Parts: sequence; structure tokens; C-alpha cells
Amino acid sequence: MSNWYDKVDTRELYADKVVGCDECGESPLNIKGDGVVCGPILRLISVDYEKNLYRGSMLVVTKGEVPQPKVDIQLGPSMESSGSVSELNLKSGQLNATLIHSEMSYKFYRYAIEIELASVEQMCKYSVDGNTEAHYRFFIPSNTTNFNTISVSCNGFSLSVDTTKFKGSMWYDILRKHADVHYHVMLGGGDQIYSDSIKLYCNRFQDWLKTKDPIKKYSTKCSPELREELDKFYLKEYLEWFGYGYWKGSTEKSNTSQRCFPIAMSTIPSVNVFDDHDIIDGYGSYSHKFMSTDVFKNVGKSAYKYYMLFQHHTSVDEVEAYHKESCWVLGAQKGDYIEEKSHSVYTRLGPSMAVLGIDCRTERKLTQICSKETYDILFKKLADEVKHGKIDHLLLMLGVPIAYPRLVWLEYIFSSKFLFLFKWLSKKGIIAKGLVNEFNGDVELLDDLNDHWCAHYHKKERNYLLARLQDFAAQNKIRVTILSGDVHLASVGRFRSKVHTHHITSAKEDHDKKVLNEPENDVRLMVNVISSAVVNTPPPDQMAMLLQKRNKNHHFDRETDEDAVPIFMTDVNGENRSSNAFMNRRNWSDIIPVTNIINNKYLKNEYKVEIGEKLVPGTVGIKQEIDDSTDVSQVAYPVTENGIIATIHVEKDTSSPKSETVGYQIAIPELQTQISELSHAGIKHLDLK
Repeated sequence: MSNWYDKVDTRELYADKVVGCDECGESPLNIKGDGVVCGPILRLISVDYEKNLYRGSMLVVTKGEVPQPKVDIQLGPSMESSGSVSELNLKSGQLNATLIHSEMSYKFYRYAIEIELASVEQMCKYSVDGNTEAHYRFFIPSNTTNFNTISVSCNGFSLSVDTTKFKGSMWYDILRKHADVHYHVMLGGGDQIYSDSIKLYCNRFQDWLKTKDPIKKYSTKCSPELREELDKFYLKEYLEWFGYGYWKGSTEKSNTSQRCFPIAMSTIPSVNVFDDHDIIDGYGSYSHKFMSTDVFKNVGKSAYKYYMLFQHHTSVDEVEAYHKESCWVLGAQKGDYIEEKSHSVYTRLGPSMAVLGIDCRTERKLTQICSKETYDILFKKLADEVKHGKIDHLLLMLGVPIAYPRLVWLEYIFSSKFLFLFKWLSKKGIIAKGLVNEFNGDVELLDDLNDHWCAHYHKKERNYLLARLQDFAAQNKIRVTILSGDVHLASVGRFRSKVHTHHITSAKEDHDKKVLNEPENDVRLMVNVISSAVVNTPPPDQMAMLLQKRNKNHHFDRETDEDAVPIFMTDVNGENRSSNAFMNRRNWSDIIPVTNIINNKYLKNEYKVEIGEKLVPGTVGIKQEIDDSTDVSQVAYPVTENGIIATIHVEKDTSSPKSETVGYQIAIPELQTQISELSHAGIKHLDLK
């Protein structure tokens, strides 16, 4: 009890875990004997402030004929100021376990976590079969405090990336900051695992991909042997990655050992949605004919099974946990290819903060991301939740950015019929061998473009969703902040009320002043924090420059503009940066309530902010000035008592095991104005009358 408040020196404790992160030896599964082979992995399920109840789960996977592991917990205040050691009244107990899945020699155990919220932040320490680690602990905020939240995506390398260039680990940086910040939840925005190597290590699937005869390829049934091979692949891939941070790509220089990643999962509970790489690159965005092949459908079904097991601690065969758990927002109908209902996730993240993670993959097809009926269910869920207490901030998880420069011109080029000859020659290996994919012969990058909300097929759906979000936010006085990843760089997209720049009348001038000077009253203000990738390689400088040039002020409707925030005015070395809205370095982000920053000694020293002041988006701890009064893209946002601050932590030096980052912040005020009806006159691609 005397060392209950022991602080974990993560800098010292985990520095050696980063050394050699650019290589991997033999699979740990081949070395590891019987016993625990994966986990513990923590998951947040729900927080009920009417019942004062925090619910989560822990996943432990064992190998061999070993007894069910015993998990003991101790619960008490997290800070010494919450009570002296002599007065400590620690609660002890044992978590109840359910065997949710058995396969080959592996058993999956889910442990139920139910903790009563207290008036102070609590720390829960645990042991597995009597074994304790410094990171076997997690934090539960008080019943009056909103969560300190992490947002990550693209947690893995693409198949042929030269990983020898990356000597550091963003997960090490996360663990370092966690010791001082106490992150309460980690939002996984998709691509928590990169499973593209199924093309290399699943022999029967590889043979199918190489089938030249299109009739044979499209008519082939997925044999029981092939399905078993698919299952074995995903099971092994998850056990290696989630258990040890072990991954092997397609070349001798494509390997990594992200040892800090499993540690983070055992100390910060997760809420996840999935994206294509959790299945295979581009899944859902190929032609309907190819997606409907029996083999490719079974790839999706197999990946989905293990996604639910490892990322949601749920078996698809369970009735209660899979169909009726309170966190789920189930889709209206089953997806065409995975043939399951989409499982979006919702929970409160504090008395006045919530998260909705939309499942944008299960129903996805080339012409659709989610059905209108599913959107109706999602917005009904939000409307019902508002009745359970005021929400100031809704965090909306969308794997792919929704406020991002248009690349439709590339989409048209890559899908042009004039490329037919080049695609045929590439498929034959005569020219540009990597030009087309091995799935359906489309240009390699086309699936990435088709994934985007601004893609030709998705524009209408995008604008429909955004209009409904604006209406919901304005009618309920809620600030919506969108969290995305996917694109391997950092940015902050922005929707806001229109700022007039031509033929300005006095009335329009007053309107513009209000938009620029009172963003807390702008019902159309909604930012898209884009944080990617926590592991994968960033694109070259030329891509950031291209996006910067494409960063034009778009008119969503006659009253709403969209652009990207110039948050990266300086690079990580302090030098001026021309691509000031896009940062092509590895990164991760967090969203922290202003009051938590003010009340945390470490954070207050880092951010140096006070309630009432205004912050120009930029480097954490450095007061920025608006250097051009005519540049309406530069806006100072108020630091409000009920506001949040979103920070993107950008890697300084890929060659350094120190894994240091520079933070770039934007203050996001709560919405202080309520409007019953918004105009969407002039909205493109759909009629909302």
C-alpha cells in the first residue's frame, strides 16, 4: 500500500523496447510456449452517468491446455492529493471471465470490468495469475470529469516500406505522455492492423489472385480449405501484432517490432472502428462484380471475425455481446459482402462529452459507404442520447477524412477508358508492372481515391451526412469534432460559416466579424482532426505541396465554407513551412478538455493557456500571432471552460530512438448558440427541400 502512488518512469522503463524496432526475428509465436500469448488488452464499452457506472472489458488469449488466467484488481485514487496513504481504502476484487472463443490450441477469455465512478480520478491496478507489470494499470476519470482522449490510425506499415528508416516509435511517445497526462481512452480510427500480407502468406488465396482466366476467377467457390487458411492467417497476424508488435513485410527491409504498442493496449482502454487494411487494401471499393466473388467475400468475413474478437472482445456467435451490447449502433441491413450488420460504437466520454464511431466499412461498396436507413438509426441514437444529459462535444470517428482537398481529377484519369491499353500491358508485365492491382486490374491508387468521401460515387452521401450533422449540432447546441486518419499525414479540415470577400455590405461585414471573432457562436463550425499515421510511412514532400495547392476555399452550401486550417506555420525544427495546412510526418493526436489542462501541472506547463484567452492554431506552448489581417484562414479560437484542445503530436526525427514529437494545437470551443433550423440552400449534389 505504501507504494500505491508509484509513478511509472516510462522514459527509462521502455527505452529499450524501441531499440531494434526496424527489424524482427523469428515469430514470437514460434518461440513462446503455452500460457498467455496475447493481452491483456483493455476496451472501453460504456459509461453511464445516470447509474454512475464505468464498463469495460479485458481480453486475454492463451495457448495450450492451461487453466483460465486469474485477474485480480485493486482500485483507489490516482493522486496523492486525493487522500493520504494511511487513509487509503483500496478496493480489491477478481474479474469474472467468459470463454468467448476457442480455436486450434488458443482460447479467448473476456473479463468484465464494472467500476463505480467516484468523485476523484481512480487508478485500477491489476495482475494476471499473480504477475504484475508497471503498465498493468488504467485510469478512470471522476464522475464530473470528461475523458483525456487519444486518437490514432494507420497502425502498421505498407507491405514494401523500408522500415530501416524508422528508428523511433510513436507508441513510446504515447506511453511517455500517458504517465503525466493519464489518458482515459484510445480511439482507433481504422487500420489498427495491416493485413495486406495475406497476398503473400496465404497460398491458396495467392493462387486465386494469380488466376488468369477471369471466368474461372470470378466463379471460384471458397473451399473449406481456403477458408481455414484465411482464418489461420488472420489469427496468426493478430496474435503477432496485438501480442508482440511483430510484423514482417514483403522485403528484407520491411520488418518491425513495435513492442510499445501491446503495452499501450494494456494500460489505455480502446474504442475502435475498422478500415480497409484491417481486412485487405481497398476492401469495399472495388467493382461490385469483383467484391461479390465468393473468395473475396470470405476474405472480408474472416477478417471481420477476428476484428470483432481482438478489437471488440466479442465473438460473432454470441447473442448478447454481439447483438445487444449497449455500445453498439447496428446498421439497418447486412452489408453485401461481409454479410453482417455494421457495428458502429457509441459511448459517453464524460458527463458532457461523447463519441460515435461510424462503421464505414461493413456496408461499403463502390457506390455507398452507409445506407440512408443506417444514417437514420445513427441520428436517432444521438437524439435519444441527448435526452440523458447535455452533450457539449461529440467526437465523430470517420476512418477517412471528410474535409480534405479534392482529387477527383486523378480519379477521372485513373478510371479513364483511354488507359485500357496501358492497364492491359501492365497486367501482362510488359510495362509499368505496378500500375495495376492484382485484384481486378484497376490502377493501383484508384481504390484509395474511391475510398474518399469526395470521390465521384460518394459526394452526394458526404454532403447528406454533413448537412445532417450541422442540423443536429445546431438544434442541440453541440460542437461536433470529426476524427479521421487514413491519409498518412496530419491536417485539420474545417467547416464554418461563410466569410464574404467580395462586394461586402455593412451587414455582411458585421456577419464576417462575428464569424471570425466569435467562433463559439458559429453553429456551422466543425473541424476534422486528421491524424495519420502512428506507424506507417508518410508521403513525400511533393504530396504535401500538391495538397496545399489544392487547398482552396470550397462552398459546401451558400452559408458554409470549407478549407484546411494553417496550423503548421513552422516545421518541427522551428523553420517556416510553406505547406502550412499539411504535415507529412508520422503523428498521433489527443483531445483534452480545457479544465483538465488547467488542473494538470504537467499539461498547464506545456500549454501555458488560461481560460478566456484566444489561441491561433499552431505549436503548443508558443503564442502565435495572426501575421496577415486579410487572411481569413487564420482565426484565433477562444479557450473556454467547457472547450477542448485538440493536439497533433508530430515526429521530430525518424532516425532517433528517442521518438520525440512536437505538438500542434487548436482550441475548439463548445457551441454557445442554438438554432432550430439551418439553411442548406445551394448545397451540391442533392436536394434537401
